[in-house]
This record gives sequence, C-alpha cells and structure tokens, in this order.
Amino acid sequence: MKALRFERFGDLDVLEVAELPRPVPGPGEILVAVYAASINPSDVKNVQGKMEGTTLPRTPGRDFAGVVVEGPPDLRGADVWGAGGDIGFTRDGSHADYIVVPADGVSRKPALLSFEEAAAVGVNFVAAWAGLHDAARLGAGETVLVTGSAGGVGTSAIQLARWMGARSIGVDQLKQPFLPDHLKSDFSLTTSDDVLAGVRRMTDGRGVDVVYDTVGAPLFETNLAALAPGGRYVLIASVGERRASFDLLDFYHKRTTLAGVDTRALDTRACARILDRLRDGFDSSRLRPPRIAQRFTLDEGKRAYEAANAGAGKIVLTSSAA
Repeated sequence: MKALRFERFGDLDVLEVAELPRPVPGPGEILVAVYAASINPSDVKNVQGKMEGTTLPRTPGRDFAGVVVEGPPDLRGADVWGAGGDIGFTRDGSHADYIVVPADGVSRKPALLSFEEAAAVGVNFVAAWAGLHDAARLGAGETVLVTGSAGGVGTSAIQLARWMGARSIGVDQLKQPFLPDHLKSDFSLTTSDDVLAGVRRMTDGRGVDVVYDTVGAPLFETNLAALAPGGRYVLIASVGERRASFDLLDFYHKRTTLAGVDTRALDTRACARILDRLRDGFDSSRLRPPRIAQRFTLDEGKRAYEAANAGAGKIVLTSSAA
C-alpha cells in the first residue's frame, strides 16, 4: 500500500510516499480502506517537530473516512469516519491507503456526506464538541463568544452553538461577510474593535455565558472580563505568547470556571463517541462539513502539505484504496 511517511522531523521535504505492506489488524482491531483523509494544522506541525510525543518513523494523519475491509461481521463493509489524537503520533495515521484502529475507534459515516466531506469534519468538530458540550455544557438560550470565529474550529463551534440552541458572538481579524450564512455568528466583532464594549452592548451589559477561545493569550484578559457571573471559559489553543495574566479577585468573585481542552488527549475511541453524537446533525443538514479547498492524491502528498501549511483551506487526500 502507499503511505506518506517521515523518519525525522523537519521541513516538509522530509515527507515521502512509501510502499508498505498492508497492515494486519490484531485482536479487537479493524482494517479500514481509507477513501479520503484531511490535513489539519496539527498534522503539518507534527511533521515539523512542533508536537509532543510523536514516535518515529510515522505515517501522519488524524482524520479519515473509508470502508471497513477486515473486522467483525457487523462492521465489515461499513462506511465509517474517524479521528484521533493518537493516530499520526503514537500509531500510524490516515495518510495512507489503509489504517488499523480499534473496532470501537470508528463511527458509521453520515449517509448525506461523501467520503471526502466526512474526512474533512473530524478534528474541527471534535474540538468544538469537546469544548462546548463536554467542558462548558453550553445550554439552549445561552450566549457564547467564539474567538478565531472564521477558522475551521471557530466555524464548527458556531454551527454547534446554533444546533444546541445558543447564540454566538464571533471575534476574528475581519468581518464575516465572506462566510456563507450557515458559518456566520449571530453577532460579529473584529479584533480591532473594543471587544469588551461590544459584548456588553450585545448582551445588555450582562456578558456571555461561555467563551470558546481558539486564540489564547492575545485576547485572554478581555475575554475573561466579557464573561457573565458563573461563566465558563474554554481554551483550546494559544497563538504566539504562552502566558497570560488576569485579576484573580474578579475571577473568583464572578465564580468563573476555566477549562482547557486538548484533542490530542482524545484517542480514536473517544473521537468515535463524539462523531456518533454528531451524526444526526449532519444527516439532518443542521450541521455542514467544511468547504474543501483542494484535493490531492497520496502521490501528491508533499504538495498537499505545502498547501495546508500556506493556509489554503481544508485539504483532502484521496487514496488508491477508494
């Protein structure tokens, strides 16, 4: 089978297309023919040596969709999708013709999504669900402030908030008219606006119930001040600076909860459980997959990674197993 491989960390030239034996699933595992797999920013950083805990040599790739070719009778031939914080790091990932995962490490693919669309969902929506549902317990009628709202995770969070019956305020570098309507937040601010004043105006002075932060340090103190009493702050990343300071008296007087979410801690089993919960949203078209910017074959894998690294949008790899 073909697989993208890297034996050392470095620039993207370390990636090569290799011919490997088709993997053999062990007890409790299945073999999936990967029809499509997407490239996430963390996949690029993994090759560059910017992620922790990766063992080499390795096939990268966290998201995939395909067909089970070996496994229990009830799964054999099933169309599935999957993701994981382990695959691509401590076990071989999805940027290959085939992948071995635990039998409970996949979910049945939504019928309305193509394999390419399903492969593009993974990490972005897993991160959004883990933050908004599992960590923040966002409820109907509440308001969430989403930073980095035009990005892949940010737009996923906005869709999920709407599906959960909540309102959203998006903060990004630019206004959002270039986004399709289903990705737009209910209210919009830019990083050059007075974000705190804008939030207070949009919430009648109360503040937001939840902050879902994909930016981190640059907006941390402002976001914290934008929370209503009893608010929950979910942080999934920090751009640039790793440290932030804030007023501890305000923090505990407002009874604020601060939660960190790391999708690397969610293996294929944990991600499969989340994808199970998301299936109805996609099958009802209340949730929609990211727009695919470009498609590449595995043979074009290095070019695909370069496009992803250049910020070209959601990139999908197709394999010869399809």
